[in-house]
Amino acid sequence: MTRSILLVEDTQSLAMVYRAVLKKNGFQVESANSLFETRNAIASREFSTVLLDLMLPDGDGMDVISEILGSNLSTKVIVITANGSINRAIDAMRLGAFDYLVKPFDEKRLIDAVSNADKTFIEAGNNRKVESISDVGFKSFIGLSPAMVDIYKMINNIGRSLATVFITGESGTGKEVAAQAIHAVSGRSKGPFVPLNCGAIPADLLESEVFGHLKGSFTGAIADKKGAAAMASGGTLFLDEICEMDLALQTKLLRFLETSKIQPVGATSQVSVDVRILCATNRNPEEEVRQGRFREDLYYRLHVVPIHMPALRDRRQDILAIAQSKLVEFAHEEGKTFVGFSDDVKERLFSLNWPGNVRQLLNILRNIVVLNDGEIVTMDMLPAEVSAKQTSATDTENQTADNMADPVNQIEKPTSTIFVEKTLAKMEREFVEATIDHCNGSVPRAAIILDVSPSTIYRKRETWKTH
Repeated sequence: MTRSILLVEDTQSLAMVYRAVLKKNGFQVESANSLFETRNAIASREFSTVLLDLMLPDGDGMDVISEILGSNLSTKVIVITANGSINRAIDAMRLGAFDYLVKPFDEKRLIDAVSNADKTFIEAGNNRKVESISDVGFKSFIGLSPAMVDIYKMINNIGRSLATVFITGESGTGKEVAAQAIHAVSGRSKGPFVPLNCGAIPADLLESEVFGHLKGSFTGAIADKKGAAAMASGGTLFLDEICEMDLALQTKLLRFLETSKIQPVGATSQVSVDVRILCATNRNPEEEVRQGRFREDLYYRLHVVPIHMPALRDRRQDILAIAQSKLVEFAHEEGKTFVGFSDDVKERLFSLNWPGNVRQLLNILRNIVVLNDGEIVTMDMLPAEVSAKQTSATDTENQTADNMADPVNQIEKPTSTIFVEKTLAKMEREFVEATIDHCNGSVPRAAIILDVSPSTIYRKRETWKTH
């Protein structure tokens, strides 16, 4: 059965063009040119999709979005806005719009948007099974704390949308796991999920990694290379550590988001790709904007649906569930027989502050399984970093707050004798490595303390390997 589309556009010439394109592609189209006609139309029948111009003669199209969705939750709203009014389109997405089109747009962009919306409408009509929270967690997550249940519900709600999602949270909280879950519950789940860590790639190579390059476009380009954006076409592109991206490349990324077109390095023409963008950072993006390190217009373009991943210390009731599940999993992988923890080990795991969050917990569990044998994990099996008596979580949190105010205090201050007979290069290397060790191997956390980009540290470490 052909689904019906309501086209709300008051410029008659544009309405004729849109209607002709939609009918040519097999859609039934009904038209309205004002808020009044739109309200009458949605009150009289059901539409699979509403194409809604935000500038109407008798009011703002934003005023009717909630009414459209309230009349039928399955209806998908695609807003149409003029170039330069993208922030209004993003506001519409936050109200529940499925997608948006920026004038002028071509026939392919229009049909792609309507087809995606129509496909989602069909799935809803067929009572497609909604992803549910199990008795242990959701997707690859483990834990049923209130904070995580809220995250699961949010992922379920936004998964079917095409809205850009901005994931924030400390290092190790599961930002990429969240991105994979969003992809898995989306209509793009059969397409590729392509993750790209913007902080782990040197700035001069990042453009090629994102957009690709042609053979001979620069030294070392010995063959054509597909970038992450092209590889993710039909699926999801996940840009991790987005705040580490060079400002010049941020400009090109913004252009890509607005046009859905990429231009590989060395190419003279653009190529259209169909991707959904998810991004993440362990920094405060608003602070990065204030400091001039992240473009404000790009931030607002990406920050459509924000998700903040809670720290492990803020979901303590999940700690033992994660530890138990992963202990058994790692034991199976390593051919060991571990099945649980002694009571004092459980108490210790529960009481720790976990600055490295879930990633730190998993690393410790892997360490235990690899280096020990038995069925029950005992205190003597714990690595030194967690077996030693520690301050309470409250004391640790207070100390952490103090250290954030004065990051230099996080590292033991060297005495003057340490500098004797050492080159500046050697001192820099030792200081950087000591900072990384202090941060449990986390380069991004060390970068915050040292006030440099993680990519700067990665490049220095690669250089040190060759000397």
